Amino acid sequence: MAAVLLLVAVNLACLSVCGHVVSGERSFSVDYKNDCFLKDGKPFQYISGSIHYSRIPRYYWKDRLLKMYMTGLNAIQVYVPWNFHEAVQGIYNFTGDRDLEHFLDLANQTGLLVILRPGPYICAEWEMGGLPAWLLQKPNIRLRSADTDYVQAVSNWLAVLLPKLKPWLYSNGGNIITVQVENEYGSYYACDYNYMRHLRTLFRFFLGEDTVLFTTDGNTDREMMCGTLEGLYATIDFGTDTNITDAFNRQRRFEPRGPLVNSEFYTGWLDHWGDQHAVVDAQKVSRVLGEMLTMGANVNMYMFEGGTNFGYWNGADHDSRFRSVVTSYDYDAPLSEAGDPTEKLLDIRDVIKQFRDVPSGPMPPATPKFAYGFVTLSKAGNISGLLNILSPPGPVKSQYPLTFEEIKQYYGYMLYQTTLPWDLSEPTPLISPMNGVHDRAYVSVNGAFQGLLERDTVLVMNISGQKGDTVDILVENMGRVNFGSKINDYKGLVSNLILGKDVLTDWKIYPLDIDGAITRGWPQSNSRQSFPAFWTESTVGPAFYSGTLQPNGLAWDTFLKLNEWTKGQVWINGVNLGRYWPARGPQQTLYVPGPLLSSTQPNNITVLELEKAPAHLRILFMDRPQLSGAAGKS
Repeated sequence: MAAVLLLVAVNLACLSVCGHVVSGERSFSVDYKNDCFLKDGKPFQYISGSIHYSRIPRYYWKDRLLKMYMTGLNAIQVYVPWNFHEAVQGIYNFTGDRDLEHFLDLANQTGLLVILRPGPYICAEWEMGGLPAWLLQKPNIRLRSADTDYVQAVSNWLAVLLPKLKPWLYSNGGNIITVQVENEYGSYYACDYNYMRHLRTLFRFFLGEDTVLFTTDGNTDREMMCGTLEGLYATIDFGTDTNITDAFNRQRRFEPRGPLVNSEFYTGWLDHWGDQHAVVDAQKVSRVLGEMLTMGANVNMYMFEGGTNFGYWNGADHDSRFRSVVTSYDYDAPLSEAGDPTEKLLDIRDVIKQFRDVPSGPMPPATPKFAYGFVTLSKAGNISGLLNILSPPGPVKSQYPLTFEEIKQYYGYMLYQTTLPWDLSEPTPLISPMNGVHDRAYVSVNGAFQGLLERDTVLVMNISGQKGDTVDILVENMGRVNFGSKINDYKGLVSNLILGKDVLTDWKIYPLDIDGAITRGWPQSNSRQSFPAFWTESTVGPAFYSGTLQPNGLAWDTFLKLNEWTKGQVWINGVNLGRYWPARGPQQTLYVPGPLLSSTQPNNITVLELEKAPAHLRILFMDRPQLSGAAGKS
């Protein structure tokens, strides 16, 4: 109790004794003497929430920011995913949904300061923790270290990114008050201080000596020891089940003076496929938030809105086995995946009212939702019969399998094709002896689906057929590991497959540009008659299905449920909504932002079903999400 009172007394003292600045100057700094932040020379306590522009369509950015402002937040915390902006080495994209400066400008207009986390590694349950997969073209690269190849790539990236951010620093008239260097580095095995020193030098060079740079680490001595560095203000993160006093005392051991900061106060948690849906009690969140604010601590709530892992952007974990993160990043956050205020948000606003003035006026309402009902799809073709459309350049030939990275196909799917070397009159084991399927392989012989191999889970299956039959192995990248020591996560067939006792050789490897084909109007632009002979009416095995949602004058948010479908990917009007896997769960619906839909033209729907489609071929558009169900099955 004495420790609590001391922390409260020290931090409240800050709010009354900090100095002043010459009128008109803008500045943001750490006051070590009085244990607080100074904004324009006056004591400042931030109450912030995390929001990821990369997980929210651009047309909803303003809506979400306004809801955060009306909750009483005075700041937001933002990650910059490197791979979102430099998916191909040397080609930078800051347009559309990647327009970071537009997002910063909207936050500024809304009255929100920004705590920026530009990485280069961010974790965030995002593909490879934000690192671009092209780094893995260097087979022995040591990520997040002073490895020469890695450091050169990081330096090139930061030389592009940081100059864009400098005008947005608070002292330069913008709204960025603090900038994180790396992310939770103490959780990584390397513990390479030379790497962190190099980053500190880069950030200082591009952002100036006066910018408040900080680190964030988990609530253990080891994490704080390897993640902190002189000249970078050390902050900590923890959730509702942590002893607050112990946690802030740990921060104090590494940062004896300055403001108390919880950079990630967990309002919820993430889901993996096969988990139960994570929920964190709203009353606990409110109680612990109130206790931290009473101590004068600065708090960022992670997440305030999670959003969606559209496309292939979900990450994965690998502890005892590989576990892929689901498409929804709802996170049980105060704003839902669709940006709707929740009871948790209203409880948080009631807490904030006790510490600062909350903007007057009503909370902006939830976006309208509509249940468009059932749409029946028709089969467009099997993957093996569509290679001229999906892989126009044709195959890469290799005696042994090559990885996604070696072929420079970083995300999505690749097809590995060979022939049976002899007759298999009896079912014969197809084996992944080195656990070399990363991450899931769908196996067909002469177009007939025979089963699957799955990383860490299913390493053997039986196949049969005749000598010379075509063996198709469609390999899915389920998202690269985003946390821990296994982020060097190569995809595809990363080792040989064995049939019976012999290694399979003489591969044709097709990189599949499914997104490109759909963006160009396929399959709606093709007639069924043009498809090759492999096309069949069977609903078993990897195949595409298409249909249209007819306009009804509305373009409202909706949620897509694929009842009795097994596993796959969905596109609407060319936009990749992400993965579905209702049999394994917990997520049962995909979020469809209303502005993706046309209120006047037919909306094109394309589904890639990887295992088995239901006979009814129906999908359902609902007016509410279903994020919990069926966990652990399939």
